[in-house]
Amino acid sequence: MTDKRLVETWDDFAKMSSTEEIQIPSDPLDRVLGQEEAIELAKIAARQRRHLLLVGPPGTGKSMIARALSMNLPQPRQEVRVVKNPENAERPFLEVLEKEEVEKEESIRAESVGVLLNPSDAPANVAEHLGYRCKECGKYSLPTDLNCPHCSKSKVDMGGRNNPFQDLLGGMLEVALPQATAGKEKVHTTRTRDGEEEVVIFERAGDRIRMLDQKALDKRGELQRTSNEKVLVKLHRNPFVLATGASETELLGDVRHDPYGGHEKLGTPAYERIVAGSIHEAHEGVLFIDEISHLGDLQRYILTAMQEKTFPIVGRNPQSAGASVKVEDVPCDFILVAACNIQDLENILSPLRSRIIGGGYEVLVDVAMKDTPRNRAKYAQFVAQEVNLDGHIPHADVEAVELIIEEGRRRAKEDNANGALTLRLRELGGLIRAAGDIAVMEDSELITAEHIRKALRRSRSAEEQIRERYGSYNKGLGKDVSSAQKERSSYYYQTEHLDDNMFN
Repeated sequence: MTDKRLVETWDDFAKMSSTEEIQIPSDPLDRVLGQEEAIELAKIAARQRRHLLLVGPPGTGKSMIARALSMNLPQPRQEVRVVKNPENAERPFLEVLEKEEVEKEESIRAESVGVLLNPSDAPANVAEHLGYRCKECGKYSLPTDLNCPHCSKSKVDMGGRNNPFQDLLGGMLEVALPQATAGKEKVHTTRTRDGEEEVVIFERAGDRIRMLDQKALDKRGELQRTSNEKVLVKLHRNPFVLATGASETELLGDVRHDPYGGHEKLGTPAYERIVAGSIHEAHEGVLFIDEISHLGDLQRYILTAMQEKTFPIVGRNPQSAGASVKVEDVPCDFILVAACNIQDLENILSPLRSRIIGGGYEVLVDVAMKDTPRNRAKYAQFVAQEVNLDGHIPHADVEAVELIIEEGRRRAKEDNANGALTLRLRELGGLIRAAGDIAVMEDSELITAEHIRKALRRSRSAEEQIRERYGSYNKGLGKDVSSAQKERSSYYYQTEHLDDNMFN
């Protein structure tokens, strides 16, 4: 196994054979290149629960900062559930459980499973009553076998052994009710233990029988109240919720339609049809919205959720049976990390920006960082991170990283940043993957400088390829027509001139 170590300067990396030897920082925020101010504010936001607005061009690490921020948060401590309201089914109750309550409940549930027995290990009369044991031949089979597969006698009780029509009626029942089963679902018995009588229940459990003693029954009873509940937001969840481009339903939650209108016998209960939105799933975590200005009027709902830290879930389709269902005050205490380009700032609602500034920070991300030995080492770390993230390409040698740094310098100049390295790292990551693909196809153990050169030729944008082939982008546009289009254009041109000649 390769020994790994952190790289502080370029000299540290130059002594290595490849990026495989680089140790990736444990704090995800330390894996973000450049963006010192944004990283510092993100650490504050994680500790103090502040909101962030990240402003800058695509590919500069805004989403990575948001995700890394969420990984610096403590694990969620609450689980959110909805509970059936027996008085008014369309107004389910809300229940918020703390971590200790949920874990206690999980422990009780695990202990209340009882003992699983093979049918032959259960008392014979119990196995018969549950439909596992044939009364005629004493052989065992599943309760779904209404006729014993061993002796062909019916296992369905039709009035006792003296009923001459037992086999016939059993066969008729099997045809008429294919989902029917022999015997009972559950058998109650008693036993004496330590001088006291206790209830013991045997019940079907697939191909086995579950035995529940008094202790298991008591614990199961503690869980009975959960039978009319639905977990909306689990305790054990990802604290990072991506809501970029979310619809109103995805963002705010909804109540699913029921064609039976929630009919008690036919339909699905209202509480089971409630669906949490992204703002609720992000409770105690991070709600990340890139291109937030594209949400339009939905920004107002986000503002309300940020202010109140709760938001109701209602049916959003007026034609749906869920339209009359509503759950009040569903928790949504999240950290908003929003991102946008500079030109979209004016499209963010002023009250929302005011709320962010009043409870957080706005930061303009950098597009380049100084070309220093320390930052060149950061570039080597970035290459190692991209290789690990991809999982399908080999690591890069020192010369390959040097060429990537050179490309970073060239791209920084395009942003009028001389003596700098670009922080538009998404496209640079694409270059690394392209070089890695070439290395894989050549069965190379490492990405080399030659692979980077080939990848640079292959990773040109479509516009660059058009200019190279046709001389200019506009000339390329002129070539982007089919022969059929050219024939139609020629036909219409000739027709128009024919008409002109007729009048002349």
